[in-house]
Amino acid sequence: MIFQDSIVALSSGRLPSGIAVIRISGPQTRFVLETIIGFVPAPRQARYTSLRKADRSLLDRGIALFFPGPNSFTGEDSAELHVHGGRAVVQAVIDALTDLDGLRLAEPGEFTRRAFLNGKVDLVEAESLADLVTAETEAQRRFAMLNAEGRQSGLYLEWRRRLIHGRAMIEAEMDFADESDIPGSVSATIWPDIRLMVEEIKSHIKGFHRAEMIRDGFDIVILGAPNAGKSSLLNALARREVAIVTDEPGTTRDLVEIVLDLEGMKVRLTDTAGIRETTGKVEAIGIGRALGRAASADLILYLEDMSQPEPLPELPEDRPMLRIGTKCDLAGEPAAEGKGNYDLIVSTTTGMGMDELIQIIIARSSGAIGDMGDILPTRHRHTRLLAETIEHIEACLALPSDMLELRSENLRLASDRLGRISGAVDTEDLLDVIFSQFCIGK
Repeated sequence: MIFQDSIVALSSGRLPSGIAVIRISGPQTRFVLETIIGFVPAPRQARYTSLRKADRSLLDRGIALFFPGPNSFTGEDSAELHVHGGRAVVQAVIDALTDLDGLRLAEPGEFTRRAFLNGKVDLVEAESLADLVTAETEAQRRFAMLNAEGRQSGLYLEWRRRLIHGRAMIEAEMDFADESDIPGSVSATIWPDIRLMVEEIKSHIKGFHRAEMIRDGFDIVILGAPNAGKSSLLNALARREVAIVTDEPGTTRDLVEIVLDLEGMKVRLTDTAGIRETTGKVEAIGIGRALGRAASADLILYLEDMSQPEPLPELPEDRPMLRIGTKCDLAGEPAAEGKGNYDLIVSTTTGMGMDELIQIIIARSSGAIGDMGDILPTRHRHTRLLAETIEHIEACLALPSDMLELRSENLRLASDRLGRISGAVDTEDLLDVIFSQFCIGK
């Protein structure tokens, strides 16, 4: 796709910085280089040069690179200017560039959008690039990198290929049944594979929560009665004062959340209001939020003060839970006798049990995420379109075997939904399959 205008934007990080990278893409790229640096560098060769305004006054000295299309990220002529990373320098260069005819500031994501429209990446790969840019932990980086390499897209395209093949066989049976090289029945060849694909897609959809945990974090909620040591535990894990800690019951009224990076995995830890019977309106709202938050947690840390045990009146059901005895330094003999009814006993004052707690959290989070090499859906739109794919396939399978036209249409709708995930919807695919397998055009 040929765009009429060219775009420019700062592509590196926050200013000031040691070096700033300014990216240019579009049909005016060569003209821009000739105007700003006086020549067009050899493709993909860095040149140290002076950058000048149209009136030839000096802007900066830096490195210029040229990437001719279609062998560039966007698929069109592109360039990079590596300049000093001061705010005034970058602004002066961008102002000089946007003063040139046909060059404007890029919209958010416009370079990647042009790459998609020019067939350099598909939608899934584009989304993975966005995840790669925002990755905060090693697990997020690895997950985004695997998808950016096309593994997720490859899975969806393979499913779509199988659906198109099935539809092609049906079309061939309907329209070319008198040809000797057309199978007499498709049921023995494609329907078992179509049914198998439904189970494969359903299993794939189930992995979405694992992808959410990698991207958004393993969700841990701390529950307990007032003064059970919840805020003290949060501060100890964060290694800083995040929550207010006092002896007064009900100090924490709202949710307090922190994010930890534990051995490359993102963990979200939420402190909550103490659970108890109360007549206070504000505290009751806080308790309601605490129980609501815990109902969707990946792990609940249920804390109980060992020196003054106070069991909770209610706890969320069907949620993984770790029972922790706190303030073991104040409990005396009960703590010395062992864990008792607790999975772990800790003291934020002495540090007892804290290292073990961190290792348990790491083990639980890594176990919930599973194998990082698995291909997982990464967006709600993926799971929605995959669910619609299943609906159309199951509608196809529910039809009588002699209603081939309707079965074919449902397979078309299913393959269309898969194609929308990666943006690769092409009506010519069906004809390609038919002509390549059955010599129909002879």
